[in-house]
Amino acid sequence: MLRIRHRVRRRPGEENRNEANGENLLVDDREKYKKFRVRTLSTIWMIGGFILILYMGHLYIWGMIVVIQIFMARELFALAARSQREKQLPGFRLLNWHFFFTAMLYVYGRFLSKQLVSAISSDRILTQLFSGFIKYHTIICYFMYIAGFVWFILTLRKGNYQYQFGQYAWTHMILFVVFTQSAFTVANIFEGIIWFLLPASLIVINDIAAYICGFFIGRTPLIKLSPKKTWEGFVGASIVTVISASLLANLMGRSLWLTCPRKDLSTGPLHCDPGPLFKSRQYELPLWFPVREVSILPVQTHALVYGLFASIIAPFGGFFASGFKRAFKIKDFGDSIPGHGGITDRMDCQMVMAVFSYIYYQSFIAPLNITVDDIMDQILQTLTLEQQVELYKELGKVRVYLS
Repeated sequence: MLRIRHRVRRRPGEENRNEANGENLLVDDREKYKKFRVRTLSTIWMIGGFILILYMGHLYIWGMIVVIQIFMARELFALAARSQREKQLPGFRLLNWHFFFTAMLYVYGRFLSKQLVSAISSDRILTQLFSGFIKYHTIICYFMYIAGFVWFILTLRKGNYQYQFGQYAWTHMILFVVFTQSAFTVANIFEGIIWFLLPASLIVINDIAAYICGFFIGRTPLIKLSPKKTWEGFVGASIVTVISASLLANLMGRSLWLTCPRKDLSTGPLHCDPGPLFKSRQYELPLWFPVREVSILPVQTHALVYGLFASIIAPFGGFFASGFKRAFKIKDFGDSIPGHGGITDRMDCQMVMAVFSYIYYQSFIAPLNITVDDIMDQILQTLTLEQQVELYKELGKVRVYLS
């Protein structure tokens, strides 16, 4: 029995028009509900684990960041090697990890030196063990890097120079991408968990809102690098993110656990003066409004800036990653997270957001949120004992004058 297949004739250019009109969009994906279920379950267990780590404290959040770094480096190192697999040289992957741990030692040694000093100051043995490292931290890391540099030169092989120098450049680019964002992230954590949690949460909210809006109403393609991203998803996610920023800042800003800085590497409870940004201000509303007064934290104003950046600028980190993957003809950086791809796929926008969060905090928030605790820390760390006594006497004169 003969089967006659009817072939639908397409007019010239019709296929391209259909693709442009949304065949690749989520609303037209036949398996979108299966993918949605897998992605949702993965999101739930990731959020659950994240909340548990937040509850455990600053040190454990730092540990989470280190684990994420290692997974990201592994994915990116594997991608670099995969591009020219036939030219792999023995020992080159080990050299990559040598540079990785050297960068880790240098970055965290600089950002967490104060916390490390505070943590070991009460133990004489630990002080003796680490005092030399703290004092000569920079030169130790420098010679570790020089050792890797010499190692690389000694492994150069005729006929592979271009490949080896390309891999060397790859390694340094990967270290820049991985450690730039993570170092600023860790710095944000120890300034107060809120400065890490708020921007990170906004990226997650923006990603989820963009996915849901694109899933149900997305029709207009946003950018060719990400065919499934739509203008409807982008605009809808921006609105949700900005509103969420204000609400989350109001909620998080009332918790000492989230707002107090951690000045050592302990995991105990925190007590501090939260500063003016986290002290409620009452604002009267017009008579026609159902509620006469509303309580607002000043930090909510800054949160709106975070929300705008997370919804408008940070997504371009994802677009950059999409273009990067297209250049290497891969769908995802890895398969560590079902429905999401690799760790790097989840951290693309977080990288952009982490750097912005740190720079914005240091530029506009830290100078305005100075507390008595901060002033005392500066006095104890920078003034000698004689200078502290002199300051005490001067303050005594001021007190007599005011009385």
